[in-house]
Amino acid sequence: MTRTFEIGRGCDRPARVGGTAPLLVIAGPCVIEETDMVLRTADTLARTCRELGLGFVFKCSYLKDNRTSARSFVGPGLEDGLRVLERVRREIGVPVLTDVHERTEVSAAAEVVDVLQIPAFLCRQTRLLSEAAATGRCVNVKKGQFLAPEDVEHLVGKYEAAVAAARPPGGGLLITERGTSFGYHELVVDLRGLETMREYGWPVVFDVTHSLQRPAAAGGESGGERRFAPLMARAACAAGVDAIFLEAHPEPARARSDRATQIPLAEVAPLLAAARDFHALERRMREATA
Repeated sequence: MTRTFEIGRGCDRPARVGGTAPLLVIAGPCVIEETDMVLRTADTLARTCRELGLGFVFKCSYLKDNRTSARSFVGPGLEDGLRVLERVRREIGVPVLTDVHERTEVSAAAEVVDVLQIPAFLCRQTRLLSEAAATGRCVNVKKGQFLAPEDVEHLVGKYEAAVAAARPPGGGLLITERGTSFGYHELVVDLRGLETMREYGWPVVFDVTHSLQRPAAAGGESGGERRFAPLMARAACAAGVDAIFLEAHPEPARARSDRATQIPLAEVAPLLAAARDFHALERRMREATA
């Protein structure tokens, strides 16, 4: 079993992840658009997870630095974005996750959010990961599309060394699988890698929606295959992940980022209900054969 820890200490509704904890859901829009939309989406997702008996962390980015085109929407930026995320945490009462791209962003983000996410293309940046780990916030590292599952050992080593040096209270590490580059514009997911990554002792997350992207394949933006999201969520939970990550939007066709893969809010509940059942079955089978 992976380590179990709590995310969102001090929130109205903190979440547990790892070990025998219920499936954790990390979900929300790709990037902050309108404040009201972000708050309404967070409230809907929080209620859905609560009704299904699932842990929940709201995710949304104040800045998306990895964009296909210079014309792409990148978000409101650090200061304005963190004000919105602070409102989500305070008014909805749930833990919050956001990306950090540079060491200079880490301290301000850690004052507001519960989980600092290291983007996939930055996962090898030692000083960025170490800075995030030293805050005592939970850190979610997206495994780069260019890394083998066993390469996660080195990411874990960097995180644990930084925590040992800084000795911050709290913390915890999540490792997220988001697919591996396969030729041009394609990602594939090797389910064997999920088990390999769990062997390093920290909870493993499966990124449902980003794994379905076709990077830069839609002209000036990424395309994708949203229709496979329920299948991939079920498969990952059957393979033993501790959490799933997905992007959801009230109207994906009007989203300002990742419109091809974000899941309509109306379709989230049945997807999560099936994922919950597969996760529970996998845990029972694992315990029976231990």
